[in-house]
Amino acid sequence: MRTITSRSDGFARALEQVRAVPVRPEFDLDEAPAPQRLAPSSLALTVERADPDLPEASGRFVLLHDPDGVDEWEGSFRAVVFVRAEIEADLVDDPMLQDVGWSWVLEALASTGSRSTQLGGTVTRTSGHSFGTMVDRPSDGFLEIRASWTPSEDSATGEVLDDLGQHVTAWLNLTALAAGLAPLPPGITYVDAARRRGRR
Repeated sequence: MRTITSRSDGFARALEQVRAVPVRPEFDLDEAPAPQRLAPSSLALTVERADPDLPEASGRFVLLHDPDGVDEWEGSFRAVVFVRAEIEADLVDDPMLQDVGWSWVLEALASTGSRSTQLGGTVTRTSGHSFGTMVDRPSDGFLEIRASWTPSEDSATGEVLDDLGQHVTAWLNLTALAAGLAPLPPGITYVDAARRRGRR
């Protein structure tokens, strides 16, 4: 597991909160090399389906931190997420698909009570059709969601209002929605054993 050093106590607390997030059993979560030039401190996570025989769903979460704050972020932290999920062929041409994909971003944030500002992103669909000797292969399609936001901070103290683990959970919930997984009922918690590959 890659060791990430912090330049601030705020980021050290964020790491603790992020690494304590439970992961639902359908997914495997891992830490990945984080971008080094976007902010003084950063963390990256990746997620993918635990069962490779199920439709593909994967994602990436990057948490950036600059203790001095960044004007464009309007804060000192920035969450950047990516989700890619295989979709059924009959949904690829649905004119509402991209709007639905963005609604999942809003729903995922709301599901954890995550407070944010400067939210933006894109929803892209791609599809492939086979020809010639491969004409019998079914068409495939993917939905890709990119989004970023700033976790809200107290205007007086500069402290983040949420446990930053909530924002990771929102990303995991977004991945689950894109993968077509039903949300767990209220009060049901995840069993986190072995879902974090490489964790010690």
